[in-house]
Amino acid sequence: METRNTTTEKFDESQSIQVIREMIQVSQKKIKDDGILFIIWGWLWFIGRLTDYYFWVYPHTHLMKQVKNIIGGAVFLFVLIFTIIYLYKKRKRLTTYIGISLRYIWISLILGMSLISMILFNVLEEPDFKLQHPIFMVFIAFAVVSTGGILRYKLLITGGAVFAGLAYIASFFAIEKQLLIESVAWLFAFVIPGHWLYFKRNK
Repeated sequence: METRNTTTEKFDESQSIQVIREMIQVSQKKIKDDGILFIIWGWLWFIGRLTDYYFWVYPHTHLMKQVKNIIGGAVFLFVLIFTIIYLYKKRKRLTTYIGISLRYIWISLILGMSLISMILFNVLEEPDFKLQHPIFMVFIAFAVVSTGGILRYKLLITGGAVFAGLAYIASFFAIEKQLLIESVAWLFAFVIPGHWLYFKRNK
């Protein structure tokens, strides 16, 4: 009886490991395809933070700021709609345990950042962007590292670690320098890994 139980346990353990490996492989294939989302969101925030830095530091007219806000809002809306449509079309591929877990990580990120904003506003009674930016960067870094860790992608883990390190560095600087540092963080954590994943999607 003991021999049968031991054999069954080993068989079940081997099956479980195989199932986990297959789930990771499916999720890795999915995120390679989803590299396009890392690319567009990475470039969106990279360019957006650089633009914010420019308008914060250099003189500009009210008309220039209005045009910047309109263009920025339109591009953000386009990327958001594209993302929703993309995820809707790929929704059947989110049925694995790992895929669902990753979805909840990023949903939690958005909800957590929104809650932090409300808490900071309640405590400080006015926005403190010098504090808010580094905290948000830490949340994003956590999501990127978690995603890379679950999928065993060292490039994503490294990008998230860089994002976290730059969040700490940004806390020593004024808001305008934080915007510049954050733009670099988006480049390393989203743009570069996104292009690499998308490039390797068929390999």
